[in-house]
Amino acid sequence: MFKNAYIPYGGYYTTPFCKWMGSLANVNSIELGAATSKRWFAARDIDPTLIDYLYLGVSVGQKSIFYGAPWAAAMMGAGQAPGQNITQACATATTAVFNAALAVDSGSFDTTYCLLADRPSNGPHTIWPNPNGPGGEVLAENWNMDNIAADPATGKDMLTTAENVAREHGFSREQADELTLRRYEQYAEALANERAFQKRYMFPVEVAVSRKETKLVEADEGVTATSAEGLAKLRCVQPDGIHTYGAQTHPADANAGILVTTRERAVELSRDPQMAVQVVAYGHARTKPAHMPMAPAESVKRALARADLRLDQIKTIKNHTPFIANDLHLSKALGLDAHSFNNYGTSLVYGHPQAPTLARLLIEAIEETALKGGGYALVTGCAAGDSAAALIVKVG
Repeated sequence: MFKNAYIPYGGYYTTPFCKWMGSLANVNSIELGAATSKRWFAARDIDPTLIDYLYLGVSVGQKSIFYGAPWAAAMMGAGQAPGQNITQACATATTAVFNAALAVDSGSFDTTYCLLADRPSNGPHTIWPNPNGPGGEVLAENWNMDNIAADPATGKDMLTTAENVAREHGFSREQADELTLRRYEQYAEALANERAFQKRYMFPVEVAVSRKETKLVEADEGVTATSAEGLAKLRCVQPDGIHTYGAQTHPADANAGILVTTRERAVELSRDPQMAVQVVAYGHARTKPAHMPMAPAESVKRALARADLRLDQIKTIKNHTPFIANDLHLSKALGLDAHSFNNYGTSLVYGHPQAPTLARLLIEAIEETALKGGGYALVTGCAAGDSAAALIVKVG
């Protein structure tokens, strides 16, 4: 449990999530993330040179990632800051915040910054020399498509892990469609009153259209209109499964930033000095092979144990939902009403850009808890390798 690691209230942003091959498809995600952070720091009148260390979360490699965090720091105006890259697929953001909180809590750094930037669109295609191959044939990998298609430890694709969990726990197609529709209804609440909830934290991203023209992307792109009738018409992707294309997420491109610092500095940087956001505990877990959606429940239990909290003390819960089986299992394993969490939407609806995904869920959880008057918020999500990470923060 952490004692002195805080996120300034409002000391974070996420860009809109853009469905892959959309507005952000052709921009290096590290360059775009650094440029967006620089604009956000200026908008908040925060001097980026106060950053002691940068945690750069990227799961889909980009050109010049060899330089990674120090390069991003230079581009965003924190040129003196060293840093490191963190790559943990969907759990990259929670793990970055965990590492930042560890560093601040230990007194190693005063102010850290987590920049989460990913672009599954136009992902890299890597080749390695293979002198012993037939005719010297190279080894090749498509970063995004190949790794979604198969976990090298099990040989199973990610959808199969969700269907394995659905079969083991007896989840039905009807349950999947019903809860999927609920998630879209929750997302619609974030769009009410001209996107009032999203405007609490979402920062527009500026994209070059040509050498002379840029455009500002201010809202999520690529969210599909969904209805009970529309979901019912879709076929399951696997013949004996419960997941249609409506009951799983889509790749997206985005970036997000989160400051992690001491209590004193958090007060200085907060949008509301009376609203503290303390990083409380982190839990990480791995489930049995090819059952990825079961891992978040165990990570939640470990985080709660480390915080000495009960689940009924948590006011807000957000769960990364690459497949609706993730939410069905979390509900069953923890005894939760499945309709009670993921308010204002989740990655099932607005997409999954890897590193920024759990950053957005964390930011939304903080804002939702603030609207509720404060309390504990919990964010969890599965990650590649049948693993998951959970983070608990105290708001107010």
